Amino acid sequence: MRSDHDRRDTRAPAAPPTGRAATPLISPSLANQVNRARVLQSLYDIGPLSRSDLARLTGTTRAAIGTIVQPMIDSGILAEGDPRSSGATGGKPARPLWFSPSGPSIAAVHLLPGRVEVALVSAAGDILATANGRFRPDGTDADAVVETVLDCLARVLPPGGTPPMGVGVAVGGMVDTDTGTVVKVNLAPVLDGLPLGRLLSRRLDLPVYLDHHPRVQALGDRWFGQARGVQSFASLYLADVLGVGLVLDGAVQRGQAGAGGEIGHTVVELDGRECECGRRGCWETIATDRWLRDEAVLLGLPAAPSMTTGSLARLAARNHPGAADLLDRFARNISVGIVNLQQILAPGLFILHGHAIAGGDTFRRRIEDHVQARILQHAAGPPQIVLAEASDHVTALGAAGLVLSHTLRLIA
Repeated sequence: MRSDHDRRDTRAPAAPPTGRAATPLISPSLANQVNRARVLQSLYDIGPLSRSDLARLTGTTRAAIGTIVQPMIDSGILAEGDPRSSGATGGKPARPLWFSPSGPSIAAVHLLPGRVEVALVSAAGDILATANGRFRPDGTDADAVVETVLDCLARVLPPGGTPPMGVGVAVGGMVDTDTGTVVKVNLAPVLDGLPLGRLLSRRLDLPVYLDHHPRVQALGDRWFGQARGVQSFASLYLADVLGVGLVLDGAVQRGQAGAGGEIGHTVVELDGRECECGRRGCWETIATDRWLRDEAVLLGLPAAPSMTTGSLARLAARNHPGAADLLDRFARNISVGIVNLQQILAPGLFILHGHAIAGGDTFRRRIEDHVQARILQHAAGPPQIVLAEASDHVTALGAAGLVLSHTLRLIA
C-alpha cells in the first residue's frame, strides 16, 4: 500500500490564465515607502518620538528605525531634539525626532469658485503665512486665474529663501490627477479644462500636485485632524456644493486618474430636482445650502435668500414656526447619502466640514439619529458623526500632505 509521501501529482501543469494582470510581490522600495509612512504617521498622530519609542510602536528594532529616519534627517525634513532624561532606568538619554523648523515648507492652494486661498505650511503642519485672491468664475480668461494663483503664492513664499518642497492644489471640482488638469467645475466654468498643474509647475519650477478638494480635505483629517490614527473614515464638505473624501484602510480612494469621489452626484431621487451638473436627483440637490435657501423662501422664513445651517439652527432654537421642521428635513437629506456610503463601504466615521459646522451639536445629533434609524444593525456598531473644528485649516494641511505623500513616496 502506497503512503501519501509516495504519491506524485501526475496532473499536467495548469496554463496561466489569460487576460489577468500579474500580482507582483511587495518590492523592497515599496516596503520602504510603507515603513516610512508608518513612522511619519506615528509622529503626526502622537508627536515627537525617539527612535526607541518608534521601535516599540512599530514592532521593530531601533537600528531599523535609524535606517528609515536617517535619510529624512539628512534631507532636513526631520531633526533630533534635545536629549530627554532616561529617568530611573539610566542609560543614554533619548533624543526625540520631530519635523525640522528649518526644513523645506510646502505651498498649499485651495481653488474655489471665484476664490483662491493660499498658505505656506511647515512639514509639522503649522500655517506660516496666508494670502487670498478672487477671479471671475463665469469668465473666459483662464490666464487671469493662473496669474491670481501665482500672485497669492508670491505673497506667501519667502523671497530668496529655501524653495518649498512643492505645491499642493485642492480644486472644488473634477480633476485629472494624472495630468494635473481641472476637468470641470460646475460653479466656475472658467476653470474647465485648465492644465493648472503644468502651468504652475512651469512658472514656479516646482512640482505641483492637483486633487479633488474633498480628497485633500480627507488627507488633512488623516494627517493633522480628527482622523489621526483612524484607518477608515469619510470626510464630508457641506456648503453650496457637497463632496466626500473617502479613506479606507489608510488609503485615500481616488479611482482611475482621480475620476472617483463625485459622491454628491449619486442619484437619490430618480425624478428629483435638476442639478448644476445637468442631471436630476443628485444627492447634492437636496443636501446643500441651495436646497435650504429654496425651502426657506417657500416657508417665508426671515433672511431666507441667505439662509445657512447656522442661521436656521438659531431660528429653531427660538422656536420660530417651521424652522425646526426644516432643520430636521435638511438633516434627513444629508443622512441619505451617509447611509448609502455606510451600507456600501462602512467607513464608520463621518467628519462634517463646511457650513454644517455652524448647525452645532443639535444639527449633528439630528443627522446621526436619521442615520441610525435607517442603517442596518451590525456587530461593528453604528457609524459615528462628528463635526470638524470651525477654525481648522484642514484643506491647506491636506494640500501640504498631498505634496509630502508624493515627495516622500508615501501611500496616501
